[in-house]
Amino acid sequence: MRSPSRADPRGERGSATAELAVAMPAVLLVLAACLGMLQIAAQQVRYSDAAAVGARSLARGESVAVASERALLVSGPARFSPSTKGEFVCATLTGRGVPVLTSALGIELSASSCALAGGL
Repeated sequence: MRSPSRADPRGERGSATAELAVAMPAVLLVLAACLGMLQIAAQQVRYSDAAAVGARSLARGESVAVASERALLVSGPARFSPSTKGEFVCATLTGRGVPVLTSALGIELSASSCALAGGL
């Protein structure tokens, strides 16, 4: 009876499966991190859009309550803060975005937008 040699492929049977089983948790962790960061980036875009909606509403002369309501419809839960900078009215939204990810990482998302007061 012959012992398997290095040149004999039968001696390494199943090694690819074992290597895949060892590497799979790392691959899944990287994939989960990428998907989480994508969710955070998407929420940041929503905050930017919502801040622009709020600033435009304020620039048209609408109340802070109406501007806040419109902005929060776009962004979801967040803090709405109006301000003025010269002839511009600005809106800032701040929040956690995706609570599980941002709380675990300690990330707070924020976006600001300004519009010319009295604009159309």
